[in-house]
Amino acid sequence: MTDRPLRILYVSPEVVPFSKTGGLADVAGALPTALAQNGCDVRVLSPFYGHLLNGDFRTERVATPPLAVTIAGCSQPFHLRTLTGGDSAVRHFFIEHAPYYSRPELYVDPRTSRDYTDNDERFALLARGLIEWIRQDRWHPDIIHLNDWQSALVAPYLALLYRADPVLAGVRTVLSVHNLAYQGLFPAERFDGLGFPADQFYPTSPFEFWGKVGFLKAGLTYADKLSTVSPTYAREIQESEEFGCGLEHLLRERAEDLTGILNGIDNGVWNPAVDGLITRTFSVDDLSGKADNKNALCRRCGFAPQRFDRPLVGMISRIAEQKGFDLIAKAGERLFALDLNLVLLGTGDPEFHELFEKWNRRFAGQFRAFLTFDNALAHQIEAGADLFLMPSRYEPCGLNQMYSLRYGTVPIVRATGGLADTVRDADVHPDGNGFVFAPYDGEAMLAAVRRAVAAYGDRPRWRGMMRRGMSADFSWQASARRYVALYDQVIAAPARRVGGSTAPRGVQS
Repeated sequence: MTDRPLRILYVSPEVVPFSKTGGLADVAGALPTALAQNGCDVRVLSPFYGHLLNGDFRTERVATPPLAVTIAGCSQPFHLRTLTGGDSAVRHFFIEHAPYYSRPELYVDPRTSRDYTDNDERFALLARGLIEWIRQDRWHPDIIHLNDWQSALVAPYLALLYRADPVLAGVRTVLSVHNLAYQGLFPAERFDGLGFPADQFYPTSPFEFWGKVGFLKAGLTYADKLSTVSPTYAREIQESEEFGCGLEHLLRERAEDLTGILNGIDNGVWNPAVDGLITRTFSVDDLSGKADNKNALCRRCGFAPQRFDRPLVGMISRIAEQKGFDLIAKAGERLFALDLNLVLLGTGDPEFHELFEKWNRRFAGQFRAFLTFDNALAHQIEAGADLFLMPSRYEPCGLNQMYSLRYGTVPIVRATGGLADTVRDADVHPDGNGFVFAPYDGEAMLAAVRRAVAAYGDRPRWRGMMRRGMSADFSWQASARRYVALYDQVIAAPARRVGGSTAPRGVQS
């Protein structure tokens, strides 16, 4: 290794601000910048989706030799584009192939509300296309950082098809799993179109998962190191089928290579001291603006002027059982028998929508559900609420509990995934910053809410919890430092062997 910066190629199917369906895009938009600020030479690669051609971003094609890969028995030519203008320390690149990527949605066909039937081909092109690009480019990464199933095939392609290529001899791979429930599963007959030797697909092989082709399973098998988005989630996915989604045995086999690194938050966006979307800014040193935000939020919700002793509870979430809304539904009247107000923002399951519309009428003055997406209102809820409720069944990382802590809004969470890693129960720990329950049931959730409502009346104690949460470092800088340490481990590790073959090793000079 020379003394040049560590070269990272960060690969994601979606990247803010260019494309987004979920939290992965936020990670892919923020982490590379933090890595660059930690001294890395970073490039980001994602598909060139159709909306980008006429969007607000200026791109141009990169001059390269002709590029093509064979997918499903056909040669698929493609181009590389790069973002132009700006002074970002991170260079953004896109794989352009109109037949695969110029579509109305990223993954789901709006005509059928189902995944595109050729998603295997679309993301095989992303994986193998990036390898062909770096083979002919003068810039060669030390680490290719993969994200979720859509880029996972890079690792087995390198190990099985390119291991003798001297240009790729130094490339290592890290695969980050953001939610193990999404695995990239396809019919067995689709395997031949990926370009791997036919004898690599058989029962229990790295590519086979219950008779289907498993992109994520293959990536988890062949990547040099694995990471996920919180330490607790890294442990949970090894312990049971509920969290491991059938891959727990493989993850236990790779336990020494699996690291949980908590996602960060963007302190430039989620910061009550500079937030232009809230009624009045405030800080850990001056909390006076918190009350103004609460009063404004109460007016928006139609709640009566607030008494000192009635806390306002916020929720911002995708409305689904995974997020604990079955517990909320079962709690019903017992929840509103407590002296609190509750505001909910989100969209999701139509059955819950119908229930919460009824609650808007039945519990008017105490409950208000905004069944929509509203970024400004999300900021106002974080700034104006006293408590934030996240009773998730599972939560690989979670961001809203960290936003809440940053805004002095005390979280009530279930002890799972990143929620367990960021919130400490104030009735158990002297330095606690929230309230935690463990069993996934309504009684345990209600007990935690009761404890929080009771604690709200103790103002000195409450302000201590607020300030502890606001002072914690959940920035991407902290997470980036842990990733740089992981990259150093990858480079220093001995060669990894899978089924008698050796994945590419060595270090680029």
